[in-house]
Amino acid sequence: MDEIKRSAPSAAADAYGGERRRTQRVQIAMPLLVRGKSGEKAFEEEATTMSISANGCMVMLSARVVRAQEITILNPKTVEELPCTVAFVGRTVQGKTEVAFEFSEPSPLFWRIAFPPEDWDPAERKRPPNHAPRTVTPSRR
Repeated sequence: MDEIKRSAPSAAADAYGGERRRTQRVQIAMPLLVRGKSGEKAFEEEATTMSISANGCMVMLSARVVRAQEITILNPKTVEELPCTVAFVGRTVQGKTEVAFEFSEPSPLFWRIAFPPEDWDPAERKRPPNHAPRTVTPSRR
């Protein structure tokens, strides 16, 4: 699984007038299937999350969507599907646009990960001790 990182305020947070997080946001790449309509045409697009929370996620999407649009996301590992609303449409890079989706209701179990506690500091995460390699001396018999 990808390394979990605590996120810093993003363009999405700035667009809302400052940091307004209700739950912990985690930067992690997880596959998704996004379904909705672009204009009158239905679309289905494979995407990968940039960040997730109990309330939704951020992805880069090729399909054109607008704020407040209703879409559905599917977790291909569990085949669970949830309705969402487009909460933010950000910058476009190489044909894909930064899009934040908000679940209709908080659904932390959708991601099947344990979110770190609110006071978690990634600098304090447990890492294996950095030991120098041991030299093995031959035994005498």
